[in-house]
Amino acid sequence: MNGVYIDGRWHAGAGAHFENKCPATGDVVWAGNGADEAEVTAAVASARKAFRHWAHLPQGDRSVILERYGEEIAKRADAIAETVSRDMGKTLWESKSEAATMKAKVAVSIAAQVERAGTKYSKADFGSSHLTHRPHGVMAVYGPFNFPGHLPNGHIVPALLAGNTCVFKPSELAPGVAFHMAEAFAAAGLPEGCLNIVHGGRDTGGALLNADIDGLLFTGSASTGVFFHKHFAGRPEVILALEMGGNNPLIIWDPADVDAAADIAAQSAFLTSGQRCSCARRIILPEGAWGDQVAEAIVARAEGLTIGAWNEEGIFMGPLVSERAAVNAVEFQDMLLARGGRALKRLERLERGGGFVSAGVVDVTGAADIPDEELFGPVMQIVRVADFDQAIERANATRYGLSGGLISDDDALWVKAHQEMRAGILNRNRPTAGASGAMPFGGPGLSGNFRPGAYYAADYCAWPQASQVSDKAGRMSAVGFPK
Repeated sequence: MNGVYIDGRWHAGAGAHFENKCPATGDVVWAGNGADEAEVTAAVASARKAFRHWAHLPQGDRSVILERYGEEIAKRADAIAETVSRDMGKTLWESKSEAATMKAKVAVSIAAQVERAGTKYSKADFGSSHLTHRPHGVMAVYGPFNFPGHLPNGHIVPALLAGNTCVFKPSELAPGVAFHMAEAFAAAGLPEGCLNIVHGGRDTGGALLNADIDGLLFTGSASTGVFFHKHFAGRPEVILALEMGGNNPLIIWDPADVDAAADIAAQSAFLTSGQRCSCARRIILPEGAWGDQVAEAIVARAEGLTIGAWNEEGIFMGPLVSERAAVNAVEFQDMLLARGGRALKRLERLERGGGFVSAGVVDVTGAADIPDEELFGPVMQIVRVADFDQAIERANATRYGLSGGLISDDDALWVKAHQEMRAGILNRNRPTAGASGAMPFGGPGLSGNFRPGAYYAADYCAWPQASQVSDKAGRMSAVGFPK
């Protein structure tokens, strides 16, 4: 297969060879060479050349092309869904939802572009004042494996709408969907060079990081995001938009329906096999009989989850993205237990091999030195506290701040949580694992650099330009100024 897409044409890369195996079957679903440094440089140069024309097109013309892209994505929805599922193991019903979200992103992005990065005009004594927005230039987009279509699409679409051009490096763990995206953009009439694609691993990513780019748009781990932030220290001319996950808390408090609360908690923790940056990692419950009931109901749901391959019917959870990810999940659970955690239900490797694991629930109340880390897998930590003030304190005891939630019927508790919990996405009586594309997506702390995505992506894809305009040059006057 081909690993480099430059000027609208695919060719085999000259970089390192790599393969991607379906974590459900072990079949090789992508194989090829990544881009080497010279090819990355050529991709950026192609995007730079295309930028000169693309940035000067009227906003309406760019919007029309992106709308056509959305329609082309819809035509390829089934192929996109199957590719995503085969690449990283996600259930087919989830991958179909991801493909639909990719199409929907276009309309949301056009609305956001108009509202947040559009034009304004006002009259003044001297003539008029104008607010316009200008694109940055060439944007590097790094894609994650968990939503290999939706998340990079959420950077690329608003970036192109604003007049930027893009060089996209897909995750080497889920590379296949990039082909369908390129095909859809070409069919929509996107000029050659506006989107170039460089497959590969760390070497390819490093070459793109050091290339002549004007911005880096990233969704992924905190460690990688912090590395990027340090790399561009002292270079404020390069725009960085970093979304880096979270160690997300979900408080469950009486009064609430026990079964409904357990449903929401299980959805929050185990959706996409725990491989969403908005998944709840820490469930905070009150001490006492009511909290015991909720914990028991959560364990019952974890035990009843249907697990299987993407093409099996009635499956809630697929495998983790790789065998290594499954090993990491077991090792993380073992660490929690070694530090005093108590397994209410163990996560275990399944006999099917590959990335298959069951869901795990560990009570870490009173455990020592539990690290404030995000595990991308179906391991739920439960913490018991004496009162609601302690619940808020524990919820905020994290370096992250992406998502959080409260399950309770008490309005006063919601008011307190809404005021005091530190999370960019804060839900009540709803799962944490999900967000609206018509709202911002991001949070404080290690969850990002205060450049939220989704509806607010328009903010980091263009910079504002303020102008005072007079039709004729007039004489200036000021106190002490010569006549």
